[in-house]
Amino acid sequence: MKHLRLQAAAVAALALTAAGGAAAAAELNAIAPGYWETDNQLVSPIHQSKVERRCIHPQDVAKFMNGPQNHIYTCTYPTRIIGEGTIRLQGSCATKTGRPVPVSGEGTFTRDTFHMDAHVQAQMGPLPLPLHAVTDAHRLSAVCPAEPPPAAQDVKPAEAG
Repeated sequence: MKHLRLQAAAVAALALTAAGGAAAAAELNAIAPGYWETDNQLVSPIHQSKVERRCIHPQDVAKFMNGPQNHIYTCTYPTRIIGEGTIRLQGSCATKTGRPVPVSGEGTFTRDTFHMDAHVQAQMGPLPLPLHAVTDAHRLSAVCPAEPPPAAQDVKPAEAG
């Protein structure tokens, strides 16, 4: 059962990442850069939630709206519609060695908010495993907090000889 939960959470995270956006970000059809808080929830078949805070720089807006790819998952969206504060996508995501699973999502956004409902049709062996995930995000600030300086390394003074 634990393996099923981990795999379901991984597929849902994929859906949230994929559903985290849609088309290339035009200035009027995108979120604003800044410091954002994102709540990613796997709603069913089990409930899990992860809240993250991160800085979205101007050059990162399109990546956020497009649903960033990573070294594990590749997603394609033949249906990708973004505009006037709404997002709709339909496509599939797959690992390098796995078969594609259908992914769809619908949502809304403003310059300071983002909401997406995503549905994934995963397979667990011969059984279908429908997943529902939700992402809610809001901009906390137009300015990102300063990153803390790297931790100082302990330096021992040289012994006098």
